[in-house]
Amino acid sequence: MAMEQHSIDFIPEGERYGKPRDLFAIWFGANLNLTTIVTGSLLVMMGLNVLWSVIAIILGTLIGNLFVASHSVQGPRLGIPQMIQSRAQFGVLGAIIPMIFVMFVYLGFGVANTVLVSQTLADVVPLHTNWVIILFTFISIAIAIYGYKLIHATQKWLSVSAFIVLGLATIIAFRQPMPAGAWSASSFDLSLFALGVGIIATYVLAMAPYVADYSRYMPSNVSSRQVFWYTYGGLSTAVIWMTTIGAVLAYALPNFSDNSGGGMAGLFGAYDWILYVLIVYGLLAINVFNFYGAFMFIVTSIQPFRNLKITPLTRIIILAAIMIINIVLSMLSGKGDFVTFFINFIYFMSYFLIPWTAINLVDFFVLHKGEYHIADIFNVNGQYGKFNGITIFAFLASIAIEIPFINSTLYVGPIANLLGGVDLAWLVGLVAAVVLYYFPMKAKLAGRTQGNLFR
Repeated sequence: MAMEQHSIDFIPEGERYGKPRDLFAIWFGANLNLTTIVTGSLLVMMGLNVLWSVIAIILGTLIGNLFVASHSVQGPRLGIPQMIQSRAQFGVLGAIIPMIFVMFVYLGFGVANTVLVSQTLADVVPLHTNWVIILFTFISIAIAIYGYKLIHATQKWLSVSAFIVLGLATIIAFRQPMPAGAWSASSFDLSLFALGVGIIATYVLAMAPYVADYSRYMPSNVSSRQVFWYTYGGLSTAVIWMTTIGAVLAYALPNFSDNSGGGMAGLFGAYDWILYVLIVYGLLAINVFNFYGAFMFIVTSIQPFRNLKITPLTRIIILAAIMIINIVLSMLSGKGDFVTFFINFIYFMSYFLIPWTAINLVDFFVLHKGEYHIADIFNVNGQYGKFNGITIFAFLASIAIEIPFINSTLYVGPIANLLGGVDLAWLVGLVAAVVLYYFPMKAKLAGRTQGNLFR
């Protein structure tokens, strides 16, 4: 399997291949992992019972995935990676601003997945956790170096192999004796429920910054409707399934959060090695997404200042640097409370991912209707300019407007206090970004069109 020749550049029509249905396996396989299971367990650890956790999971997944699947549609239409398309909204240099935040997503999830592997294998393999971190990161980086085709193949094999094993794990999980009140509808807490919906929606939305990276090789004339629904179906099915397992196990097993991987593998008794292999494989597969996305960020950030040719050696050097960063951060993070780190990280993501996704989708579907001048996206002196003040203001102002509505373990805003702890920051950020971006940008585009008429 040859190393990928493209990076952030446009994929010519003659090199396009694949069908929308391939996206189901990609996003289904990408979420059959322990990180998704742990995310579901967070809702129970916060205080929700299994019933309200599952309802929050379903609602959060269906809401968050509306945005993710809509971003996936952009891939075949534009033939470029997701985040470089943000240059059409933020400007060629201005797009680096949201990409810096997105880089935290890549690194944060990379560290989370790596730490989970080291915790899972701590008592299973005769290696120090630091060596587990190094080996796991190295293998993830190796797959990312080869790129698109190998990533697709990895996800397809994971989808097939994990389906049967995790199906058995699901049956065993639901047969565990459950404490009283697990499925009681009476123990409802609005603030915790809203928080749970927000956590799941944000977890799903974390895939938005790189979702189009895996659809951009498809022919531009493929059905956008099919691209949307295959992405939506694969991702939603896997996330709802895995997070539900997490909620059930967190409620049934008192110490599940101490070593989630070991707790799951223990369900298989003497055959626990099968689940250990699958857990490592699943975390490996999703970690490749994060390292591949981080690679795209670095190339996208460098390109306006220097027209860097991405040779195989350049690709290896950049990803080697990412590998070192992930190893160092994972070793440092592994010494603390992983659950607290992960909850705070998911909170952090939501406060900037929501404004970015709102701006990007409004621009693509409403203002430009999918029509962009691709060459200018790569030209610092092109029609999209170096910086778009309207977009940058809308993005940063929306984040600032969210602050009073935040309810996190690190900070609780005054409005969140008045609402009894209900965190509406993600909804406020969504509305604020749409309003602050759409109306000024629509007027700017109308003025530009009118000016062209009088030339």
